[in-house]
Amino acid sequence: MRTQLDRTDRRILGELQRDGRLPIVDLATRVSLSPTACQRRVRKLEESGIISRYAAVLSAAALGRRVEAFVRVSIERQSRDVTLAFEDAIRARPEVRACYVMTGDLDFLLHVQVADLETFAEFSMKVLIGLPGVKDVRSSLVLDAIKRDEGLAL
Repeated sequence: MRTQLDRTDRRILGELQRDGRLPIVDLATRVSLSPTACQRRVRKLEESGIISRYAAVLSAAALGRRVEAFVRVSIERQSRDVTLAFEDAIRARPEVRACYVMTGDLDFLLHVQVADLETFAEFSMKVLIGLPGVKDVRSSLVLDAIKRDEGLAL
């Protein structure tokens, strides 16, 4: 069931998406509530699962991970065992920032971030190709990120 959000809830969520460490007193001031009422609303948003967690957004470039790619993977057989084995292997790979199950002519889309092209080549040609059931791997390197927004539009 979808939770109904009023204007104040959306303002709270917008502020917390910009700065998850914002003290409740400052948040309350920005959304024109008392700290107690604001805290109650934040707690309700957390309990309903709308706020699932608080996290720091790290700079991949500052951490030396300057090569970013999207990798399309097709697997040989659509059996449950092969799919689960592939998914488990991908979950264990630190290079993979996200993995999506897709429709259409590919099975998985991976978002990969590594230090350099040599590391990407090794990951792509040695690791991915060797995973259970992998039939085809096609990669596209990111040249520039035009928009990268961690927040959701409210």
